[in-house]
Amino acid sequence: MDLLSIRDLSVQAVIGAHGWERDVTQTLVFAVEMAADVRSAARHDDLADALDYSAVAQTIAAVVRDGRFRLLETAAERVAERLLADHPVTWLRLEVRKPIAAGGYTAAVTIERGARAIAQLPWPRHGCTGGEAG
Repeated sequence: MDLLSIRDLSVQAVIGAHGWERDVTQTLVFAVEMAADVRSAARHDDLADALDYSAVAQTIAAVVRDGRFRLLETAAERVAERLLADHPVTWLRLEVRKPIAAGGYTAAVTIERGARAIAQLPWPRHGCTGGEAG
């Protein structure tokens, strides 16, 4: 399986549990890694065979803008559900960050969803193989 990424996608949205947050838009920053087979797209050099990055970015933005979520966890879950349903990906890792200007920090949530073929992913597995505990 191959990994495709979108990083540093900024989306303006209403998000937050505090009353004042329901009246303003705030910036959320997304990063998503997605597992998909890119061989057909590479072979044909045709967007019709590829994961369309623009469509993925538009999906993320639409879900978050329309959702008006209170929690980052909810925003992340809804985005992941929609990406898996609407795009040819089998697994994803999604991070959503919310800079908190008044607090001087960034809140973040990272989730993984979908079927993950551990042995096929290209990053270190900390000594684990397919069935061993790490």
